[in-house]
Amino acid sequence: MPGYAHRRDDHLKRLRRIEGQIRGLQRMVEGDEYCIDVLTQIAAATKALQAVSLGLLDEHLKHCVSEAVAEGGEVAEAKIAEASAAIGRLVRS
Repeated sequence: MPGYAHRRDDHLKRLRRIEGQIRGLQRMVEGDEYCIDVLTQIAAATKALQAVSLGLLDEHLKHCVSEAVAEGGEVAEAKIAEASAAIGRLVRS
C-alpha cells in the first residue's frame, strides 16, 4: 500500500482542482488573454503541483523509506537511492 493511501482523497481533490486550473489556462489562451495573466496562472498551477509533490514525497519518506530502513540491507539502500533521485527531479523542475 502506498504511503499516501490514507490521504488519497485529499490528493485527488487537489489534483482535480489543478486540472481545473489547467483547463482555465487553455481557455485563457484560446481567448487570447493578456500574457502576464496567463503566466500568473501558470505559476499558480506550478506551485499547486509542487505542493502535491512535496506532500507525496513527505509521505513516501515517512512510510516507504522508513519501513525499508527499519528492514535494512539492500532494500533500504534502494529506497534511499530512489527517494534521492525523486528529490533531485523535484529540485531540477
